[in-house]
Amino acid sequence: MSQPQLYTIIALCIYAIAMALIGCISYGKSKTLDGFLIGGRNIGAWVTAFAYGTTYFSAVVFVGYAGQHGWNIGIGAIWIGIGNAVLGCLLSWLLFANRTRKMTKKLHAKTMPEYFEKRYASKGMKILAAVIIFVFLVPYSAAVYKGLGSLFSAVFPGVETWVWMLIIACLTAVYLVAGGYVATAYTDLVQGIIMIVGVVCLIVAVLGHENVGGITGFMSNLADYQAANSAELAEKGIELTDIFGGSSFKFLCFNIMLTSFGTWGLPQMIGKFYAIKDTAAIKRGTIISTIFCLIIGCGAYLIGSTSRLILGGQLPEGGIDSIIPTVLMEVLGGGTFGIILLAIIMILLLSASMSTLEAVVLTSASAVAVDLIPAVRKKETKPETQMLLTRILCLVFVACSFIFATQNIPIIVSLMSFSWGLVSGCFIGPYIWGLFSKKITKIGAYAGILSGLLTVGGATLVITLTSNFSNAAAHSPEMGVAAMAVSMIVVPVVSLFTKNKDKERIDEIFECYNEE
Repeated sequence: MSQPQLYTIIALCIYAIAMALIGCISYGKSKTLDGFLIGGRNIGAWVTAFAYGTTYFSAVVFVGYAGQHGWNIGIGAIWIGIGNAVLGCLLSWLLFANRTRKMTKKLHAKTMPEYFEKRYASKGMKILAAVIIFVFLVPYSAAVYKGLGSLFSAVFPGVETWVWMLIIACLTAVYLVAGGYVATAYTDLVQGIIMIVGVVCLIVAVLGHENVGGITGFMSNLADYQAANSAELAEKGIELTDIFGGSSFKFLCFNIMLTSFGTWGLPQMIGKFYAIKDTAAIKRGTIISTIFCLIIGCGAYLIGSTSRLILGGQLPEGGIDSIIPTVLMEVLGGGTFGIILLAIIMILLLSASMSTLEAVVLTSASAVAVDLIPAVRKKETKPETQMLLTRILCLVFVACSFIFATQNIPIIVSLMSFSWGLVSGCFIGPYIWGLFSKKITKIGAYAGILSGLLTVGGATLVITLTSNFSNAAAHSPEMGVAAMAVSMIVVPVVSLFTKNKDKERIDEIFECYNEE
């Protein structure tokens, strides 16, 4: 066993013990359904802020997006990190956190489907939302497993990828099933601290690499590389030193919009606002979460933009997804200090992925246990039964995600490409307009969900018939952005031509903003 492997295993063991302990300690606070799903609505600013940020950024951001966009766009890719922090985090907290907390508390809603049911008085909408979450978020979690498994395989080339995915699945299941949201929130705080330390260390390491030349030499070396390979890069439309991405500007804008505005409608992100305890915590959480996202988001894409210099312009054998793992081994593979840093970075990426996985799994399990099953059963489901079922389904969804990731099932792999944009596109209109306007009707909300679904589905069908499915998957960012825009427009327009039959009930709901 090599030194990097030994140090990484030691760090993994310490990390696993810590996460398991947090899960066991949190068990006492998760014996009720409210406690298990939203921490009894009593989670503080720091914990909520870190939970939001760590759910936002998984290993897919580092291994997939940062590696790919840093390689193909260059320094301009950092705008994605800035957009995520300002639009996806700061604006989301400012606009929605307090209203979401107050309205979901008034409605006694613990999940996004339950919010739809009680805001619009529609059990059918609850069922539809639960199905969408189940179908598209479980495959998304499978993508996270796969990305992280590939990364660990780069450090441990003799170990199969599925072994790492199994270890990650088991560790996630232990503390999630034991402690529910409280456990995930407090582990997110620990994971967030690890992520910040890891990203700062990695930035220092990559900027200190001889091919990068530090902060002062980075841009000049990147410009020299661009000039030396001008013919090859120009043919591909790559302008590494253009701060706005050059010919990739349009692509950059769509990715910023998808990954930033997409958080406004994702149930695993919005759910953090259900649990925060008060307005004062929201004010502090807004600042903390934004700073966290700036460090992690901009740091990840900065690291990605140095990849061509560090790797000498040679794309690794494993392709785009191998860029960041190869950079890690190049920068941190030698010397005791570098090996220790490598172990920290591996825990960073593990933390980033596990925080996303736990949020997605908890959202998916509650969608079935709390929303779908009680809605289709004739008998009322007791809270104790829902609790037990939610814990069991957490295990089931962890297992399903692991199986999907290992089997490379074609339809599951395809669903991964569309999940983020489609889920947000379906929910963003009904969710946001439902917080701000009394005039939004049940039919308008239904129209928003269905229009988001049909926008992605229709565009996929047209592109597949005229070209091929791979081309459709390549345009999934544009489809996701279009779905979100359509949903936001359709909901109020349809509501203008329909009426609410229960004005008194809606007036009573909106009284929540005058309380406290």
